[in-house]
Amino acid sequence: MNEIYGWELTSISLVNCGDESGVLARKIALLFLGLNEILGGSKETEGTINLNTVMTTTKEHDERMAKMTFSSVYPHYVTKVERKNRTVNELHQVIEWLTGYDENKIKELINEKVTFEKFFKDAKLHPNAGLITGVICGYRIENIENPLTQQVRYLDKLVDELANGRKMEKILRGNKLQ
Repeated sequence: MNEIYGWELTSISLVNCGDESGVLARKIALLFLGLNEILGGSKETEGTINLNTVMTTTKEHDERMAKMTFSSVYPHYVTKVERKNRTVNELHQVIEWLTGYDENKIKELINEKVTFEKFFKDAKLHPNAGLITGVICGYRIENIENPLTQQVRYLDKLVDELANGRKMEKILRGNKLQ
């Protein structure tokens, strides 16, 4: 156990959102531990923080997700998967599984600079999309109340799994493309 400013650190849940976010998550966790002390945290919560219960979406966050364009995020998806020796073809396979969009449609949507709102409104979400669970960027996917924000996080999670070397069969939740 580590002691931080007189606190015994018993557990912290950190999420890996890529790049420098691990450092940021630790700083956030320590900040909340300090806030717990200032607010007179009880013995049950003293020194313990679970970031999964802290991170909830707001109306502003959901609106920002809706207005974000797929074309602004797509290059980051490509960079992420290629950096981990996965291919754009595999990325497109994952996107097609989730949305029904083939490679030509993906290119068309990028050129049109559609928002995520339109991107997912026109998508045929895979029936097994609800099996996508876990934490991405600090948000527990299955607890996100806004359907659009949840769908964007589904896509983020699939890309993350691809980049982390997960087998395609598992990423596609045991299903091949139809």
